[in-house]
Amino acid sequence: MNENRNEIESAIKSRYALLASDPSREKAFPVGPASAKKLGYPPMDIDSLPKAVSESFAGVGNPFQLGELGAGLTVLDIGCGAGMDSVLASKLVGPSGKVIGIDLVPEMVAKATANAQASDIHNATFVVGNAEKIPLPNDSVDVIITNGVFNLCVDKPQVIHEMCRVLKPGGRLQMADVFLEDQVTPEELRGLGGWSE
Repeated sequence: MNENRNEIESAIKSRYALLASDPSREKAFPVGPASAKKLGYPPMDIDSLPKAVSESFAGVGNPFQLGELGAGLTVLDIGCGAGMDSVLASKLVGPSGKVIGIDLVPEMVAKATANAQASDIHNATFVVGNAEKIPLPNDSVDVIITNGVFNLCVDKPQVIHEMCRVLKPGGRLQMADVFLEDQVTPEELRGLGGWSE
């Protein structure tokens, strides 16, 4: 499993490092501001962001449609990518709240950090981290958002354990993701390509 895990994580890191540096090269799935708008993000919110904030967006849905984020909340963005959801969350929780973005890909964390600065966001921090070992204490966040990341995680039960560990009592998870349907055969699955495709 470790060899397979290393191959999977290496493929994910390579693909998303390229998406951070050159989003125009992504052809397998929709990315960028047009994709965000199609997924239900308010166009005014997306258009108000600097181009760099939304150009590497690779989400599969809009986790903000699952519940409001109020002032003063602590939000964890698992698989924050280039930080678009984190920037939007930071505006919603205001200066009394905070957002922590974690991502497996160092290039995405660097871009998210730069994007927060370009957006004049001061209540967000970004760290390289794995969802299977979230670098936060127990009961430390009010809301977890994640967008198109859970399907990329190798040990999903461990990720769920970690999310439950860091959520405060009464906290909530707002997740957008993709799942295979039961009728997909192993042959069809092999034809879909690599883990990160």
